[in-house]
Amino acid sequence: MSTINRGTYQEDAGVQRRRWLILIVLNLFTFMSTLDGSIVNIALPVLSGKLGLPIAQVEWVTTGYLMAICSVILFFGRLGDIVGKIKLFKIGTVVFIAGSLLCGLSGSLPLLVASRIVQALGAAMTMANSQGIVTDIFPATERGKALGLIGTFVSLGSIAGPSLGGIIVSNLGWEYIFWVNVPIGLIAIGLGWKVLPKDLIRVQARIDIPGSLLFACFIVPLFAGLLLGQQHGYGNPLILLALGAATLALIAFLWVELRKPEPLLQLNLFKNPLFSLSILCGFLVFAANFCFNIIAPFYTQSMLGLSPSSAGFLLMLFPICMVVVAPLSGALSDKIGSELLTFAGLIIMVIAQFGLARLHDGSPVALVGVWIAMLGIGSGMFQSPNNSLVMSTVPRTQLGSAGSVNSLVRNIGMVVGITIATTTLFHVMSGLAGHRVTGLVKGRPDIFLAGMHVVFITSASICLAAAVLTGWRFVRTKRVRVEVRRRRPEEGRG
Repeated sequence: MSTINRGTYQEDAGVQRRRWLILIVLNLFTFMSTLDGSIVNIALPVLSGKLGLPIAQVEWVTTGYLMAICSVILFFGRLGDIVGKIKLFKIGTVVFIAGSLLCGLSGSLPLLVASRIVQALGAAMTMANSQGIVTDIFPATERGKALGLIGTFVSLGSIAGPSLGGIIVSNLGWEYIFWVNVPIGLIAIGLGWKVLPKDLIRVQARIDIPGSLLFACFIVPLFAGLLLGQQHGYGNPLILLALGAATLALIAFLWVELRKPEPLLQLNLFKNPLFSLSILCGFLVFAANFCFNIIAPFYTQSMLGLSPSSAGFLLMLFPICMVVVAPLSGALSDKIGSELLTFAGLIIMVIAQFGLARLHDGSPVALVGVWIAMLGIGSGMFQSPNNSLVMSTVPRTQLGSAGSVNSLVRNIGMVVGITIATTTLFHVMSGLAGHRVTGLVKGRPDIFLAGMHVVFITSASICLAAAVLTGWRFVRTKRVRVEVRRRRPEEGRG
């Protein structure tokens, strides 16, 4: 493997003058691509009614998008190293906007899912390369701040979907949750073509085709089996076959990657325990947040009787609190460290999730708002410091790989969260109804609420597990620092 290097962006005064404009372009597409993973959630009841389909089938609009991203994001990350990260990012922006336009024009579920996959391919191209572009362009003294801002926009996009989607659906219609991307995207593309420089560094290497195919063969049957299992039961032979095929594909993928000189996935990253722990905690938090994202729109609209617009404004408390807290938490982490803040954020999230588990159809809207706001505060306290921990625990030469893994794990967390929420919800509802349930049961709000309570207890338990791991990391890091300080005077005397 060799590298074509035509200098560095730090040596280009023009690039350095417009680096923050470049970051704005990157963050616009980061926000839109992650937003589109969750913005559809609040439109699912509307889509279910318009298309005359049960919720379990309509969920493919959300999960198909995330599944496609997870399948190809590592491939596009590696392809960006070879053909140029900026070049592939630009192509991705065009594909994403085209997919968004097609989504709004789709009149059936198959067409809508197919359009979402087109949209996902463009999103994956931008997600896989944005952190690498930041790493190349920003000097070391500002790189952490820039990466932290991308992480904040990722988190905001992921959890702002239901609130923004509710406002758009209520006032314009479900098509506009996709079409809103088109004018914003075109402005970002125009700005991007103007400010983004040409690629200076490219790696002369072969793409790991076997690894790419095996990884896709792992993701697709895994998520298909998990989702179809909700509708047909996990004892179904075809479901078991899909999950078995996913397991075999994962084993084969790891076997190939360990023997490849230029693997798709840099497995040696996971030898660093702090990196692995931070990635795992990030995965758990995204899974827990998406349990909330998939359940909250149905609770606020179907149980509290709020309009999509009112529900959207209520759910907006999550991203508003997060956007206020996240920058403060990131700045504070530079002074006191990230471990304590991530732990405190997770504890707040656990309390909020248990609070949500106690809600019912007569709960005051103000109380619902308190728990949603607390969830946003806890998530904001956790996300920025944890992203900093992820990127600070790897060598600078592996920042691009670490960013791709972070994006991949985040998206897998979203899909797993959706699967946990819906599987748990339908299982509890089916047990109480006495027959298999894959949607709301008319006239029986008690059945939905019972399922919702179990879902939020489950998501609280997920956050609690992450808090225990983070607490262990905090104690371990503190002990190491005390030991280092204790040794320094001894070494001075020696």
